[in-house]
Amino acid sequence: MSGTSVRMLRLLSLLQTHRFWPGEELAERLGVSVRTLRRDVDRLRELGYPVRAQRGVAGGYQLTAGAALPPLVLDDDEAVALALGLQSTAQSTVAGIAESSVRTLATLLPVMPPRLRRRIDAVRAMTLSAETPGPEPIPETDPDVLVVLAQACRDTERLEFDYCDADGRASARRVEPLRLVSARRRWYLVCYDLDRHDWRSFRLDRLSRPHPTGIRFRPRDLPAEDAAAFIRRQLDNVPRPYEIEVLLHTDADTAARRIGRWATLEPVDDEHCVLRMSVDQMHWPATALGLAGVEFTIRSAPELTAMLAEWSERFARAVARGRP
Repeated sequence: MSGTSVRMLRLLSLLQTHRFWPGEELAERLGVSVRTLRRDVDRLRELGYPVRAQRGVAGGYQLTAGAALPPLVLDDDEAVALALGLQSTAQSTVAGIAESSVRTLATLLPVMPPRLRRRIDAVRAMTLSAETPGPEPIPETDPDVLVVLAQACRDTERLEFDYCDADGRASARRVEPLRLVSARRRWYLVCYDLDRHDWRSFRLDRLSRPHPTGIRFRPRDLPAEDAAAFIRRQLDNVPRPYEIEVLLHTDADTAARRIGRWATLEPVDDEHCVLRMSVDQMHWPATALGLAGVEFTIRSAPELTAMLAEWSERFARAVARGRP
């Protein structure tokens, strides 16, 4: 890289701090004359960077907000911090944040030098989360898998990968990827399955060894409003073995604050509401009822009654053993 190019990148890095730089100080930091600095600033403007100049004795330069976001220059620490922040927000439940983070990771990680990738991997390996778990453990998704899939979606490039379904059956898949969707604390790939000749969704924690084939495709029409609606429809249609209905002796607002979004609550009157859940196992509704901290009456699911009876006896024995 030529000396001029290196100097331009250094100038851009300094201006991106968004502080006001006196002209003489900025020229001294770059080791150039004030006249050379003015020429470099003009080159940045030609590239689309909105650099504001202030004339006079107290004159200087500052990078201002423009109509479009120009390319950014990051030092090593900034690049690592950005990548780690994006990997964290990739698990966000805030609408739009997770998908945007994955798209940005797909742009950032492939151009990062190996030394920075090693720093990111070290931080991830030595960091634990203290988030309170939900009804089930959050499946781990490899960020590298996210990046490969996001790039294939962006580039409309066919993918091949191995998949293991809920029953443990392994298969090789060839797909035309459309979008990645984060829903109910899991990641899904929405794509057209070339062997099944239909639209499918695949959980990323069950997907392995994805690799692009180099074959581009023209996107097909998805039979849904968008990929998120496609996933919601599929999840809503998944049969669950237990339907829970419980009468809570409290109002719906209080129950919602204590139980959260894992149940449907229907007001009955100012002092009662009905809790409904569709679940695979009884541990979560039992825990939710305990967290509610109110009286309740079970209307359905005798399996839940049996579990609470067993828990009650076990807790009572523990209390008895703990007494002097």
